[in-house]
Amino acid sequence: MSHTNNDTNQIGLEKADMSGVITKLNGLLSSYHTFYINVRGYHWNVKGEHFFSLHPKFEELYTELQLQIDEIAERILTLGGTPLHAYSDFAQHTTIKEDKNVKDGKTCVKGIVTGLQTLIEEQRDVSAAAQEAEDQGTADLVDEYVQLQEKHVWMYNAFLG
Repeated sequence: MSHTNNDTNQIGLEKADMSGVITKLNGLLSSYHTFYINVRGYHWNVKGEHFFSLHPKFEELYTELQLQIDEIAERILTLGGTPLHAYSDFAQHTTIKEDKNVKDGKTCVKGIVTGLQTLIEEQRDVSAAAQEAEDQGTADLVDEYVQLQEKHVWMYNAFLG
């Protein structure tokens, strides 16, 4: 028995139900891109006594974000949507504020904590919408990110004291 017809996508989910999830995922993709750019800036520009510990930590984080960005875009495609891919679209749909010209290590870390907290909140919203649409794959994906990022928040807050 085939689960695909004109009303369902390639993985058997109702197209009508997925449009809201796809919209939320594109918002999340936009937030990830903005946060990624912020973290790259922290990595490039951090100065001060914690340079040697923070510089590689920021690189670890932006490398992780790169992989997550790709997975989110691929999930949008799997659901039958088109991932946003222009900076103008990202700027319009992000929940993360640009953080420019930050050099002080503690200020960079505060920006990371704020960014992660914002992503966590947005992902919980995506997960709830996905579960409502019976899209367990999307819910599982973002729930995994939340778990990882909650640990990051704890660690970066420990650094801040």
